Amino acid sequence: MADPSSYRPQPGQIPDSPGVYRFRDEHRRVIYVGKAKSLRQRLANYFQDVASLHPRTATMVTTAASVEWTVVSTEVEALQLEYSWIKEYDPRFNVKYRDDKSYPSLAVTMNEQYPRVQVMRGPKKKGVRYFGPYGHAWAIRETVDLMLRVFPVRTCSAGVFKRSAQIGRPCLLGYIGKCSAPCVGRVTPEEHRELAEDFCDFMAGRTGTYLSRLERQMHDAAEEMEYEKAARLRDDIGALRRAMEKNAVVLADATDADLIAVAEDELEAAVQIFHVRGGRVRGQRGWVTDKVEAVDTAGLVEHALQQLYGEEKGEAVPKEVLVPALPEDTPALSQWLAERRGAQVSLRIPQRGDKKSLMETVHRNAQQSLALHKTKRASDLTTRSRALEEIAEALELDSAPLRIECFDISHLQGDDVVASMVVFEDGLARKSEYRRFQIKSFEGQDDVRSMHEVVSRRFRRYLQEKLKTGEWSPEEGEDPLAEDDGRPKRFAYPPQLVVVDGGQPQVAAAKRALEELGVDDVAVCGLAKRLEEVWLPGEDDPVVLPRTSEGLYLLQRVRDEAHRFAIQYQRSKRGKRLRSGPLDEVPGLGESRKQALLKHFGSVKKLRQATIDQICEVPGIGRKTAETLAAALAGAVPAGPAVNTATGEIIEDETPAHAGTSFERGTEQ
Repeated sequence: MADPSSYRPQPGQIPDSPGVYRFRDEHRRVIYVGKAKSLRQRLANYFQDVASLHPRTATMVTTAASVEWTVVSTEVEALQLEYSWIKEYDPRFNVKYRDDKSYPSLAVTMNEQYPRVQVMRGPKKKGVRYFGPYGHAWAIRETVDLMLRVFPVRTCSAGVFKRSAQIGRPCLLGYIGKCSAPCVGRVTPEEHRELAEDFCDFMAGRTGTYLSRLERQMHDAAEEMEYEKAARLRDDIGALRRAMEKNAVVLADATDADLIAVAEDELEAAVQIFHVRGGRVRGQRGWVTDKVEAVDTAGLVEHALQQLYGEEKGEAVPKEVLVPALPEDTPALSQWLAERRGAQVSLRIPQRGDKKSLMETVHRNAQQSLALHKTKRASDLTTRSRALEEIAEALELDSAPLRIECFDISHLQGDDVVASMVVFEDGLARKSEYRRFQIKSFEGQDDVRSMHEVVSRRFRRYLQEKLKTGEWSPEEGEDPLAEDDGRPKRFAYPPQLVVVDGGQPQVAAAKRALEELGVDDVAVCGLAKRLEEVWLPGEDDPVVLPRTSEGLYLLQRVRDEAHRFAIQYQRSKRGKRLRSGPLDEVPGLGESRKQALLKHFGSVKKLRQATIDQICEVPGIGRKTAETLAAALAGAVPAGPAVNTATGEIIEDETPAHAGTSFERGTEQ
């Protein structure tokens, strides 16, 4: 824990102007980002007596080791920069809302020649119209199924569409009237695009025009005694009305608005958003967050607005945003939203009428979401906490190992030796921190020596990251890392526990690697597969955890994940080696030039027979590269002839251009 007074800026050093500030920890990682109208006044609040600070704020300032700031011209610029830095650095003490799922949306791909209606998740794409998000994908499919009677837009995949066009026969939807079958030319691209635009207009809330038109056509058909047509139109009207009923009218004045409600307690908060378009609820989603910083309802609303609209533009930002509490910088937020929309945006608290009633409904949804989240998470948190406590007790650690790293070695009979490092934080896998290693110091099979090399490399990089703090000096000839920018580094943060896949020899190798580097504050253990025994350095007998132990189960999960990750890497390396050819051994020859050479000469055999001048004729191949290539191919031993195992005939070495450099000899193709 650092003393905030040790890095407090000097009086008068902090400017009295708008800006954004960053707190960094001892590893130079950004742990908190904030903005202020006056940097001097805001930062002064952090350097009071620690006992008078909010507990979460006190934890942050004692974890931090330095503070820096950037001055901006306006509060809107500060808001934009704060959002960008939170997204870039992912600070641990900032509120970050997390979705418990990826909400699906109804998408119409207007960027294609024949627009397609489909369910989409994930980031939005340019040229695609989105409606939603919806709570469940089945709700989208039910709505689409009803609307395809009236707007028979294509819903098939590109493969199905292409296949139908080739055989000249539409799919089932084309036969039953739920697709206009543009694949076989029943409608022109222009007519199909008009159908898609009508579909989008209806989904956007402009429903009255289509219903009136269909009703008029139905009456006209009935008067002309075309009763089958009138019945079909009647059914179409019924389908559209049922689709509309799924999005009940909640605001009578055809309002376009987003309603945001917050339910919170001392530790967590849940946010619910209702998207109202054309007076109807068109989508709903929610987030949950840990309150890792001292923040009130207004602050939670501000963070929600940043996350909700940070990547949106145009009509995705509504005319009106209704919130339970106005953030501190409401004018700046309103201006920021207006810039993203390209028009004025009203940010306010509903006071009366239908909007206030709907806000109460959204708030009830937020309360239910928070209660459900706590119910689901309670057992998981309890289990993980118990597992970490059991590990700490069994290994006699000073505290629970909140960060565990596990190493495993993988090879195939001594070839393609690789290693993996997986990371678990708070008992959960942190896949962005996983790393892979190639064994470089020797060739062959030696798991103990490999483990020593990998642990040494990992912690040598960690020590290099500590150069700026002066806690470690590099050995002569070693290059320090580049300037630290606050982003999460590859090996910047030490674990409390290192787990190796193996027994006493592997544990001893890992411990020796740490001692050689002078790292004495990281515990080491090994988990042997045979009896699931936990081995400690220098101990003749293993630690045996009960089979029902949550701690043992967590160690097994960590070990199995490291094993899986190592095998995956080893297999990919082996596959790449088996697919390699003589051109892969030529230094400086990339994939594009390999393909150009094979396309020009037709095969490796003809390339081997070519002169340097002939090789230089290939675009992108200079004389030096041609000389290197000719020397490499001349020194390479030609592979044995390929044999057709069915006839016994020898096949000439005429590797086709389209085969690239991947070929095998003496095997049946």
